[in-house]
Amino acid sequence: MTQPWPDIPYEPWKDSCATLQLWTQIIGKYRLARTPWVNHSWHATFYVTSRGLTTSLIPADVRNVQFEFDFVNHQLVGTLDDGSRESFALVPMTIAEFYERFLTLTDQLAIRTEIHGSPNEVADPIPFEKDTIHGSYDAEAVNRFWRALVRADRVLKNFRTGFLGKVSPVHLFWGSFDLAVTRFSGRSAPLHPGGIPGLPDAVTREAYSHEVSSAGFWPGGGPVDYPAFYSYAYPAPEGFSTARVMPGEAFFDEKAGEFILPYSAVRNASDPESALLGFLESTYDAAARLADWDRASLDCPRGLIGVPRAV
Repeated sequence: MTQPWPDIPYEPWKDSCATLQLWTQIIGKYRLARTPWVNHSWHATFYVTSRGLTTSLIPADVRNVQFEFDFVNHQLVGTLDDGSRESFALVPMTIAEFYERFLTLTDQLAIRTEIHGSPNEVADPIPFEKDTIHGSYDAEAVNRFWRALVRADRVLKNFRTGFLGKVSPVHLFWGSFDLAVTRFSGRSAPLHPGGIPGLPDAVTREAYSHEVSSAGFWPGGGPVDYPAFYSYAYPAPEGFSTARVMPGEAFFDEKAGEFILPYSAVRNASDPESALLGFLESTYDAAARLADWDRASLDCPRGLIGVPRAV
């Protein structure tokens, strides 16, 4: 890509990042409330677009609605399949104010629905309607974050093509606020112990009902206080944490239980896409090889434009 990978240090925009995550939770919970359950909570996620993040179409009675965070013009836009459209500006405002504006927008489109009114997977959750603490919005930093998502999304989608088995879309989870793609061995996994703060055990156990190798991107503020790519396996096979992976800047974080590659190592690489693909491929190889996945049935060369996969 000719466009550079933007610099997105976490500390200067961490307050805006926390606000943005909570805003996405409000919109994500609307999708959750309107959409039949899909395995591993895939029905509740966002997708990267040429302007920001979208829910894709959501059933709304006899109509459908789509919400988009536009990080170019900095708006939340709601569009119905009959062409109706409402929006409001993304500016510094509290979670409570954003929540009220969103409810007003759904009233204007005549599609209001009740949602779960508190955030998930965040420390010290405050009900949306009462949260007057979080309210920062650094538009320039949010735009840079989105441009980083665009670049990560491109590479994760390329990586996704090299697998014949069950594999998730590349999508953003608003609970953990990470862009992710997950491969499945096809085998059931041991029952997850649960206990993830702010997440019902039933949701966690359904998400990890089968063996996975999962990778993605965080802006920071989770297990590491800087933007980073990650890769983990559930259940983690013996020897996974000590496996040799690429590139040299990648390491296994014992506290997180995952391999970590700092975003800066990708951004500053001579070929960022190749560096990130090396991380994705080598960590997947460690997980699948050590867990004895059926590689012959699951793996294939990454896809080429205009060339059907050979069979």
